[in-house]
Amino acid sequence: MNETIRAVMGWRVQTIGALAAGLWLSLASGTASALMFPLPPEDTNVIGEVQVIAADEEDTLLSLGRRYGIGYEEMRRANPEVDVWLPGEGTQVTIPSRFILPEAAREGIVINLAEMRLYYYPGAESDNTGMVETYPISVGRMDWSTPLGKSQITEKTENPYWFPPESILTERREQGRPLPEAVPPGPDNPLGRHKLRLDIPGGAYLIHGTNEPRGIGMRVTHGCIRMFPEDVESLYERLPSGSSVEIVNQPVKAGWLDDQLLVEVHPILPPEAENAFDNVEPPSIMEAVLAVARVLEQGDVRVDHERLAGAVNSADGLPGAVSRSNTHQIALDEAKLPTLLY
Repeated sequence: MNETIRAVMGWRVQTIGALAAGLWLSLASGTASALMFPLPPEDTNVIGEVQVIAADEEDTLLSLGRRYGIGYEEMRRANPEVDVWLPGEGTQVTIPSRFILPEAAREGIVINLAEMRLYYYPGAESDNTGMVETYPISVGRMDWSTPLGKSQITEKTENPYWFPPESILTERREQGRPLPEAVPPGPDNPLGRHKLRLDIPGGAYLIHGTNEPRGIGMRVTHGCIRMFPEDVESLYERLPSGSSVEIVNQPVKAGWLDDQLLVEVHPILPPEAENAFDNVEPPSIMEAVLAVARVLEQGDVRVDHERLAGAVNSADGLPGAVSRSNTHQIALDEAKLPTLLY
């Protein structure tokens, strides 16, 4: 194991080109809250930048998140000392709008469950070809996890009925909150006004809107992908049936910004967790080491293992540099290597 880490930490690579500047799209609440950026070259995968804004008196972290295209957990982890409901006028609030693209084909929709975020790569027929859009989402709870793998959109429905599956009907009966077998379109329909069906076996997995937008950015669904109403409407109008969808689970992503190696780490639910509201924990350091190893050949740096361990331990979702330039020769401390494994 030590030989693997030593090889990863000492690997030298070539410098990459500069990253294109990011572009904000539709920041106002009530319009699509996507962030849209120029798609970087294949050997570059960091987009956007972190911003710090001053809250107004009426702001909450949830309202600011919706305005800037950021989900609940993303906003909370980026602002651990800020009150979710009463930030206070003039309070400095971090908008975590820098992202490392998931390790997946840059086409159609890519969903990373670990960060509760959807990426959309418009095709050649789109006005936004050469760009990448990203949206906050809600994903499945521990007991209703969202399946991984490649899929596609097979059906699009506006103002859908909701036919709760038997499993949900049973759950709600046991809770003393029975549901009808069919919920018509309207404000009580949890699918919102738009749904996109995926061809995952069983046919019950959807990308859809919501009548409870406060839950966007949480693990609260029964396996579907839930979006802000304005966000799913934007995709609904542009995505044809047959569009590809790839669902991945990557709590650690690594990528390049200029000559710096960055990692982005998200917390995970431990295997023993019984529901989505149990305490989360950092992913393993080996998962981070392997993520770094997969991109090291694209740059000319050495890895600072203390920074990497710190990024894993904090798991705040903010991309941070874990590299040292070659002007600083790094001698890996054998005594410290074992700490990376725990």
